[in-house]
Amino acid sequence: MKAPLPDNETDRLAALYALDILDSPAEQDFDDIVKLASNVCGAPMSLVSLLDSDRQWFKARIGTDLIETDRDISFCAHAVLGRDLLVVPDATKDVRFADNPLVDQDGGVRFYAGAPLVTTDGYALGTLCVIDREPRRLDIEQLQALRALARQVTSQIELRRHALALANTTARLQELERRKDDLAYLVGGDLRAPLRLMSSYLEKLGRTGCHDAETAELVGRATAGHIRGFLDLMQHLTSMAEAGFGSESLHMRQIDLTRITQRAVESVRPIAATKKIWILNQAGGPNLPIIADPVRLEQVLTHLLFAAVKYTPTGGRVRVGTEIESGPALRLDDMDMPDGLRPELFPHLFYGAIANPTDALGPDRGLAVAKKILDAHHATVALSDRPGDGTSLHVVFPFAQTSPADMAEQLLAV
Repeated sequence: MKAPLPDNETDRLAALYALDILDSPAEQDFDDIVKLASNVCGAPMSLVSLLDSDRQWFKARIGTDLIETDRDISFCAHAVLGRDLLVVPDATKDVRFADNPLVDQDGGVRFYAGAPLVTTDGYALGTLCVIDREPRRLDIEQLQALRALARQVTSQIELRRHALALANTTARLQELERRKDDLAYLVGGDLRAPLRLMSSYLEKLGRTGCHDAETAELVGRATAGHIRGFLDLMQHLTSMAEAGFGSESLHMRQIDLTRITQRAVESVRPIAATKKIWILNQAGGPNLPIIADPVRLEQVLTHLLFAAVKYTPTGGRVRVGTEIESGPALRLDDMDMPDGLRPELFPHLFYGAIANPTDALGPDRGLAVAKKILDAHHATVALSDRPGDGTSLHVVFPFAQTSPADMAEQLLAV
């Protein structure tokens, strides 16, 4: 049975294309997620599937060599019609899929569970799914982990695109500064005398209502002699105006760092539970107001916690807290284990986000992207590693400014 199109299909496709992820190279962060989903759910196949107009394309995959299939036979095309998991315990007994060519063959698909990849704007891009050739079911812990991993996929996709947009905004602001310098040179140099003459003439005309032919002739000659300069002036003013626009900037407002941290912990906790990793949440106490984009910052904190879980051995411990240092601060401790095993988070944080945060593809690109978003929040990041204590990450934010003038300054700084 072919899935109907979502009601918002046109807008959904526009959102997918705007993220510029279709047919992009493989990335370790997404490969790690499908491996974890496969392990958590005990399924031989897992996919990050993005639903194009006529195909489903796999950003990450394990258990298959296929890179895409027709949308008409896609289970994921049915999954994106909802907002929660689509679970098919036995496809041969489901009227939607019984005669599907992926099912109607020896060794075909029998079990499917797909979690929609829903953006912050509400568009389902595709799914994170697990597939088996045997009928089966998932327990509650596995279902919760699959949902949490799907949210991690969506966050990674959005953060990458947002980091690129921030880089473009930075480039525009640099161009704006250059234009301001050029404008100052024009107004303070060759155009100063003609502008004064024009201002004097217009002031006299407005005051007396009488046309002064001699002054008008001087204005005309001055304007004609500096027409190129005036055209450059208009171009610079237009460019400066255009540089100030764009939807890529962070949507900053005052938020509570403690509450955002707690939300990030709860997002990752189902994933940690599948590895029997204990997350000690010490993010409590008084509010810690900061100026931030709540959506992007929560995605960043969630990714940092996910990285800690990913690089911690089964049975490990992660501690999270908020406090006041030189400003409102988040503390993330990936703790050593009693038997001497150490988490592997430190080198990934150091080389991925601290020492060389680039846009190059690699195993820690997600951490590099997270660092760029933190930089845009003017946060200071400190990292340490001590045998016996483990890896400790401190992220310190500026104190929130409460006056309207200070708030405006914070926004313009981004």
